Formats: sequence, C-alpha cells, structure tokens
Amino acid sequence: MSRAEMDQLGWDSCDIIIVTGDAYIDHPSFGMAVIGRTLEAQGFRVGIISQPDWKSADPFRVLGKPNLFFGVTAGNMDSMVNHYTSERRIRSTDAYTPGGGSGKRPDHAVTVYAQRCREAFKGVPVIIGSIEASLRRIAHYDYWSDKIKRSVLPDSKADMLVFGNGERQILEIAQRLSAGESIKAMTDIRGTAFMRNEMPVGWTELDSTEVDTPGELIVHPDPYAMKTASTCSSSKASKNSDEPKTTADVQPITFVKRRNERKTTVIRLPSFEAVKDDPVLYAHASRLLHLETNPGNARALIQRHGNRDVWLNPPPIPLETSELDAVFDLPYSRKPHSSYGHADIPAYGMIKNSVNIMRGCFGGCTFCSITEHEGRIIQSRSEDSIIREVENIRDKTPGFTGTISDLGGPTANMYRLACKSPKIEAACRLPSCVYPGICKNLNTDHTPLIKLYRRSRNLKGIKKVLIASGLRYDLAVESPEYIEELVTHHVGGYLKIAPEHTEEGPLSKMMKPGIGSFDAFKKLFDKFSKKAGKKQYLIPYFIAAHPGTTDKDMLGLALWLKANQFKPDQVQAFLPSPMATATAMYHSERNPLGKISRRITERSRPVFTPRRKKQRDLHKAFLRYHDPENWPVLRDALTQMNRTDLIGNGPEHLVPAAKHHRTHSTPRHRPAQIKKATVSHIKRRRR
Repeated sequence: MSRAEMDQLGWDSCDIIIVTGDAYIDHPSFGMAVIGRTLEAQGFRVGIISQPDWKSADPFRVLGKPNLFFGVTAGNMDSMVNHYTSERRIRSTDAYTPGGGSGKRPDHAVTVYAQRCREAFKGVPVIIGSIEASLRRIAHYDYWSDKIKRSVLPDSKADMLVFGNGERQILEIAQRLSAGESIKAMTDIRGTAFMRNEMPVGWTELDSTEVDTPGELIVHPDPYAMKTASTCSSSKASKNSDEPKTTADVQPITFVKRRNERKTTVIRLPSFEAVKDDPVLYAHASRLLHLETNPGNARALIQRHGNRDVWLNPPPIPLETSELDAVFDLPYSRKPHSSYGHADIPAYGMIKNSVNIMRGCFGGCTFCSITEHEGRIIQSRSEDSIIREVENIRDKTPGFTGTISDLGGPTANMYRLACKSPKIEAACRLPSCVYPGICKNLNTDHTPLIKLYRRSRNLKGIKKVLIASGLRYDLAVESPEYIEELVTHHVGGYLKIAPEHTEEGPLSKMMKPGIGSFDAFKKLFDKFSKKAGKKQYLIPYFIAAHPGTTDKDMLGLALWLKANQFKPDQVQAFLPSPMATATAMYHSERNPLGKISRRITERSRPVFTPRRKKQRDLHKAFLRYHDPENWPVLRDALTQMNRTDLIGNGPEHLVPAAKHHRTHSTPRHRPAQIKKATVSHIKRRRR
C-alpha cells in the first residue's frame, strides 16, 4: 500500500499493481484481496492502490511503475450502483469507504482509473476487471444517463478485460507476461475480452440473426438446432407462451453439424451503433449474450464499435473444489489495512465473521447480476476448508464473541447442488434450473449442507452460526429436514427471503416461483419454529416497478401483504443494472426470455414497464400501504382504478378514508351510547 511497506519487504518495484475503488480489506469477501493473494502465492509482488484521487495521474504513481501490468477494479460494487439510488439520487454513504462517507471513487470508476493508469506510465498493460467491467463488457443500457453506452473496453482504452471470477485469467496473464509474451498476443484466454481489427484466420463468423432471428428477417437454418430428446424434463409450459420454455419443451443441444467447428465459431452481435438506435436489436443482443454463457457450450462473441471489434472469449471454466479451497486457504489477515487506523468500514463490519461457502447461482433471476458475473454453475468449497476458516475466525479475530454471522454465498442453500449429468449440464442453454419449475435433472439434496451446519456449530468456541445469505425457498421445501435444521439452530429470530412479488405478470418476467412456494416454505418455517419453542419471523423482500408490473399487480401484492400482516419497512424499486435481462426489458419493452420480434403478436407482446417517476412512486407506495404518508396517493390511485371499496376504516379496507371537515349540521360529539355501540360492532366484525 506504500513505498515504506515496499522498503520493509525489500522490494524495489511491484510486478503488478491493483487499483481499487474500495478500501483495502485483506478478506476473501473482497475481490482485490483474493486476486492479490492469489498472485502473491505464485511469487508475484503485488501492490494495492486503494481509492486514489482520480483528478490527476500522480496518485497512480505512488508505488512506481509495475513490471507487468496494472489491474483495475471499481471494487465489490458497480460504481454507479454504489453512487446512486434507483431514483437516481446520490447516496450519502459508501459502505466500502473508511468512515462510510461518499465521494471516494468516481462515476464509471473502471474507465477513469484505467485512463489514469495509462497516463501515469505509458506502455504498461492495463487489465480491467470486477463486476463493473463484467456487466459492461458489451454495449449496454446505462440507467443513469438513459442511454446505450459503449463497451467499457474501448472507453477505458484498456488492453484486456477480465470478466467473471478472475483467478484463472489473471494468473495466466501474469505468467505469460512474465515469460515475455506480449499482451496483444493473448487472444486465447477464456473469460477475457479485447479489441480486434480483423477476423483471425481459421475462424467462422456466424451472424447473430442466424442463431436467433429478430423480426421479419430471412430465417436461416440453425446448424445447432435442438433435437427432441428425453434427457431433461420438468413441468409443462404453454406452447404459445413467449416466456422461457420448460426443460420438457427445450431439450439439451445435440450438434447435428460442424460439431468440431464450434470452438472456432464466433457470433457477431449487432454493432453498438445498431443497438444504440434500435431497442429491438438491443433486446436481441441481450438474448444472444445470455444464451452463450454456459462454459460447456458457449461460443465467442464479437460486437462492432466504430471501426474495431470487441471480442469476447467464452466464459472461464469454473474452479474445481480443490482450486477454490486453495484460493480461500490463502493467508488473509481478515482485517482492513493498518493505515485506516480504527476507522469504521461498514462493509467490513457486515462480513468480517462470515464465511463464503460457494460461488455462482443457477436461479437466473432476470433482475440479478450474479449469473452474468459468477456464472450459473455452482462452485463449492470442501467442508474441511470451510471449517478451517471458521476456526481461523474463532482464533484470530479480535473481540470475537462466538457468533458466525453467515455461512453462505450468492444463495444460502445451493451448496453442492448441480446437474445430475455433467453431459447434460455442458449442453444446456436454459437460463434457469429452477424456473418455471425445478428441473428433474437438478440434484436438490441438502444433506451436505446440513452436515456442514452441524459440524460448524459444534466446534469448540462457536456459540451460534447464523445464515444471513438469501435463501432459495423453492429449493428448501424439497428438503424439510434442511428447513428444520435451519429454523431450529441457525435463525436469529428473523429470516430474510425474497419472493419479490405475488402476481404472475411480474413473476414471469423475473423468473421467480409463484407465491405458493413461499406459502409452502412459511408453513414449514412456522411448524419447525413452534416445535423448537421459538418465536421467529420471516421478513419477505419485494421489488416495486419491475418490468411487467402493472398498478393492478401492485394492488394485488398490497392486499396480500395486508392479509398476511406484513408491513415492509424498507422497500426497493427496480434498478436496471447493466446487462441484466430485466434491464433489456426496461429499455426495449421486449422480452429476451423468448423470441424477439418486431411484430406485436400474442406470442410477442410488449413488456409493460413502469418508467415514470410518478408511477414508480405509486408502486413503492403500494408496498408501504400502512404508511400514512402514502395514503393520499393510494386513495387517488384506488379511485382511478374503480376500487373505492378498498378505501375505508374497516379491516377489509386497504387505506383509511380521508378525514373531512364536519358541516354545522353534524354534531361535534356523538352520544356515549352510540360510541359504545359502534365500538362493539367493530369488535364483532373483527372477530
């Protein structure tokens, strides 16, 4: 972090310098620490420049010129999501900054940092990564400017972009650079993107419209057409639906032609200039990108930006358990850097006693960026590696009280869950393993997770192991034993889960299960809480103003909340993050989960999208129907929806009637006997 530390280590220079928008915390929940320690373990000297002042290049020179490259990351969050709310208001805090103050990183931090690195030392390779780079690797919709922006690669002028979890890519880049190879020659590394001037020899270019035709274009035969098979099945879906087909309708790909040429086939997406001006082509490009995300069958992608191409290699191969163990077993101090003194870093306080047990998510929720970044194949650590980390927290964390705050990851209960057939998994192109129903080829056995919970909580010195990561309750109900274990021993009074909505319209656009799955989970949750003699409660999370959500849908959700006596405190409106499928819906008003068409048909209807602030505010107000500040706008909305039957002072009403001034003919005080009778009447009705 400083020249003084380099002197203590006897370094005259760093091999690699990582520039990050977060405070430097040497903990495996922070990307710069994972990459830094992984490189260190291979013998490289790594420097960290944390939250530099980006207004000049001088702060990027503090550790000198790196021998190999600069690695640039915005941090654990996209800088725009970090800076702005879903209503485009500036956030007043930053959980990844000492003291929690905002303003320590620029907007579009990857682009700004990369440009400053280039300015600081010309000729030094610049490699960009992190979730910000991953989600902006092709032309993407930027919610905050309401525009289609170019890939971050040409804007940052970086030599290479690393997307996804980057251990494999960054190690190969470092080793090849140290062997004297030019960064320009490294065009074969999976999980990387770079700029290209021309098509390389030996490659076959396939136009994206040949794979998935948008609109009334000539339909070309698809050389990768799917054959009917009986290897993967699930619940049936309507053949006329424009929603994603079930695994019964879409079978794993059988390559009928050019099977050996797939590795040298690249799909050309519509250019930046085309998608910038055509929302239908934008939705088409989004659909193709998401179809090519399975490491087992993904092809390379290219997209024209001006007179050059952004070339994306297929995603990285997921880490094996032993490889993931090696990453997490590195000698992290698990503390913020000493230069911060005793400053509070909110994100560190949240995760310092937590343990990440896996990576990836096969849920495919359209509003979420986990799959785009970490992939849908679950990468799990071994039980022994996890237990070693719990013991390290117990033995080395100052002030540890005996409570592990979380054993989780992107999803709490996907540990060691995977397709039963590696062959089917490698061929599958479905966006989710659990929507619209759980695939019959998915292993849903929670036994390894139950065993891990029991072993961790029985360690000496461990009083409590809590589960704070999001729970996939439709998977949990497949294992009542798991729910009993969770509820009896690992819930601290409240458990947060995310149904996101109750109505089919938005749920189908989110790729989330129906509310019946939540009801089934709640029934088991209540049953086992009672059996354990505990009063415990579910805290459900919901999204307002998601694409596909009408005012009527939000009213249905509000009535469900009232009927179930839920009064949400903090609510969120949909935030269109770069590259998410739901963001493509928001921008294009088309549904990339099904065939994209220019014609409006029964199968290809526009996706209604709440975009106006007034309507987004109304949808949030429905979630907080119990807040008196929201009653006036809800009364107006219910009146316009012809639902004045829901306005009144009875238990069946959603919001109370407005208080009107009494006329002179109205008695100011009612007789006591009438008051008493009215109260008795209300009590009877409530009973």
